[in-house]
Amino acid sequence: MQESDRKTVSILGATGSIGGSTVDLLQANPERFAVAALTGGRNAARLAELSLALRPDFVAIADPSRYGALKEALSGSGIEVAAGDEAVCEAAARPADWVMAAIVGCAGLLPTLTAVRRGATVALANKECLVSAGDIMMREVAAAGATLLPVDSEHNAIFQVFEQRRRDAIEKIVLTASGGPFRDASLTEMAGKSPAEAVAHPRWDMGAKISVDSATMMNKGLEVIEAAHLFALTEDRIDVLVHPESIVHSLVAYRDGSVLAQLGTPDMRTPISYALAWPERMQTNVRPLDLSEIATLTFSAPDTARFPALALAREALRSGGAMPAVLNAANEIAVEGFLSGNLGFTQIAELVEDVMEAADPSAPGSIDDVIELDLEIRGAAARRLARRATSGGSPPDTDSAIEIGAGRL
Repeated sequence: MQESDRKTVSILGATGSIGGSTVDLLQANPERFAVAALTGGRNAARLAELSLALRPDFVAIADPSRYGALKEALSGSGIEVAAGDEAVCEAAARPADWVMAAIVGCAGLLPTLTAVRRGATVALANKECLVSAGDIMMREVAAAGATLLPVDSEHNAIFQVFEQRRRDAIEKIVLTASGGPFRDASLTEMAGKSPAEAVAHPRWDMGAKISVDSATMMNKGLEVIEAAHLFALTEDRIDVLVHPESIVHSLVAYRDGSVLAQLGTPDMRTPISYALAWPERMQTNVRPLDLSEIATLTFSAPDTARFPALALAREALRSGGAMPAVLNAANEIAVEGFLSGNLGFTQIAELVEDVMEAADPSAPGSIDDVIELDLEIRGAAARRLARRATSGGSPPDTDSAIEIGAGRL
């Protein structure tokens, strides 16, 4: 393959878990890919290491205070170095055939939108783009003629077996969930669970926040919202099944009674490789799936009484407008409160519900509106969390309730 035939790639969020798995695939296939740009948050040492290995034209670090360290580490390399939010967006704007959008949180909204607006193929690993700004993002994708490829294992699985040209033949989609570490625990048992127990995911190696979301099943609720935008389906056509083995990554049910599923070893390199090589496939070093070794696959319906976060996410999707963004921002603060020891595990969903009930903001019309709303809800949720802490964990009374979006925060 000639140099000009290689696919050009940029990774937004190269120093994170998804970025790392993407790098593994690029390094295993150097003849197929050339790297245009890399970005990181504040880990200058890791970003410099990746840059020297992959030799991008441009590197940006979001934290300006880390610019000096990155610049020094890349001195003499010929790689252009920049820092700050605008620099990260510049990385997304650099010519590249394919962009991995793996920046965590609302910080990933503008860079992802930048890549979308130039019509790139975007591998999406940022939940906020569709949870908090789904309507806006999908309009922008259509307007720019961009291609959005899901990276989450569940959405990627559906994408692989979803017949876009025969949408009228599809009955529903089914997202699978591992059930997390507390799948069989009672509410009483869950109330006393510690952060260390919550982040000990039985199947996937994830960061603390995502692991807690898995334990509460909020992650599956957020994925329901994402799926509604990705596949243009209403909430009632998206089901969830608990599947502890995490082998069947999701399913599509057709009107003729057929159900198509994508199976694979739990390893994020599989869905990333599918997005990276799309519309073809590529070799990976993922351990082959041996069904005879696994022998048994089990499925059950989720228990929303023990895992109310899933029901809250469905409610937010049905409500539409700003409510998914409210759900997401409130959950971020609630999980932070749990991880810092200021909130019990079962109180995560309680706090999210409190904030949702108090919120009545108008639907955001732009990404800037989403970012502003996210900050507003985070602040309101943090104050509500503080009130719970000072009241011994009880929710605030009616007189102290927050009116979000009505001018009183």
